[in-house]
Amino acid sequence: MSFRNVLFLGLGGVTIFYALQGWSALRAQTPKAVWPTPLQTAIGFVTNFFDTLGIGSFATTASLFRSWSFVEDRLIPGTLNVGHTLPTIAQAFIYIAIVEVDPTTLLAMIVAACLGAWLGAGVVAGWSAYRVRIGMGIALLAAATLMLLTQLKIFPSGGDTLGLSGVRLWLGVVANLVLGALMSLGIGLYAPCLVLISLLGMSPKGAFPIMMGSCAFLMPASSARFLRAKSADLQASQGLAVGGVPGVLFAAFIVTSLPLDYVRGLVIVVVLYTALSMLRAALVTGSDAR
Repeated sequence: MSFRNVLFLGLGGVTIFYALQGWSALRAQTPKAVWPTPLQTAIGFVTNFFDTLGIGSFATTASLFRSWSFVEDRLIPGTLNVGHTLPTIAQAFIYIAIVEVDPTTLLAMIVAACLGAWLGAGVVAGWSAYRVRIGMGIALLAAATLMLLTQLKIFPSGGDTLGLSGVRLWLGVVANLVLGALMSLGIGLYAPCLVLISLLGMSPKGAFPIMMGSCAFLMPASSARFLRAKSADLQASQGLAVGGVPGVLFAAFIVTSLPLDYVRGLVIVVVLYTALSMLRAALVTGSDAR
């Protein structure tokens, strides 16, 4: 059996695990409406559409949730992880199938990200609203900075290899572990992973199966921890999932061109606004916010 088919079997396994965890959480929910609204579903479609094109979904979704008060600040990290899991698994299936990457590099980076996410989710799931606001505010500022530097082409464009070895592989593994942990705070892995891959001399197209595969395997595990801690909004999460999968398929198989530079510019502005509003709310409410 090829390495690619092993990964596909693994993706199938984590999908089943995620579905069972979600079903258990829904059954334990008090009798109230958990079916997503049309607007929540639309957010899932739009954010995952751009996610598939490499822009990322966490920062944009957090910005929309924060601006429209859809989800409590305390629940935003868990809602992002739970809601974007299925669309991310769909992305991983697509990009692992169409982009060849060195198996050792892909496997090592995925395992590192999963370990980081498992450790990070266990910490963030119990945080108060104050800590989440501070953590997400700083994380979103970092994400916006990375997006801006990428937009200005300050980072190197990368090389032409599709794998890492030696010291560069170890650096990539350690960095991806940290990025996996940061996923628990609501900072997406895509933008920093793309920068990381380029800095290590790999071809940027090799980042797509790495970052999407990493997220697809780590998110079910981190989602399970958030669900068990009841630190996610199930209604909003379902909206992201229900709208997200069609958004992924539309972006991957139908859209052939889009002025992404303008979209990224708008995303940077929105993310900066959200980061500052998070930090301002933390300062106003103080550490007593729960």
